[in-house]
Amino acid sequence: MYPEHLKTFDYLGLHQYFLTFCTHKRARLFTKADAVEVVLTQISRASAEQHVALIAYCFMPDHVHLLVEGQSDNSDCRRFIARAKQYSGFYYQAAFGCRLWQRYGYEHVLRSEEAAVSVARYILENPVRAGLVVAVQDYPFSGSSLYSLEQLLDAVQLRNRWYSRAA
Repeated sequence: MYPEHLKTFDYLGLHQYFLTFCTHKRARLFTKADAVEVVLTQISRASAEQHVALIAYCFMPDHVHLLVEGQSDNSDCRRFIARAKQYSGFYYQAAFGCRLWQRYGYEHVLRSEEAAVSVARYILENPVRAGLVVAVQDYPFSGSSLYSLEQLLDAVQLRNRWYSRAA
């Protein structure tokens, strides 16, 4: 059984989401900057179209983690997911000649009591846990569309100063 969207949730508005997209057959496609750049450019394109901010991202060799947030009442996370995978898959196939994504991904709607900082920390520390680097700062395929890596790392270390918004 594959994961499905929540039936009682519309995915519209100012919500935060933790998303994971896996590469087709878990192939190690995100090991070079040119591949990551193609995909990140298209995810960013979908993000701008759907008014969804990329608070934090990390491209691991065979998957990508995203912490995203709707920036307007019209932000549509379902459409963002579909467009991000469609655009990036198309341009990746054109550039590298192979399929990019598995059909389904993982999504988690962050509840008001959940701190985005915990998810951001998990995302940023993933390459360290996997033994790819010793320090978060050493990994070249992590970042944010809103913050510099230094700002993001400061935010992750200082829970109370992380991304606060009215619940």
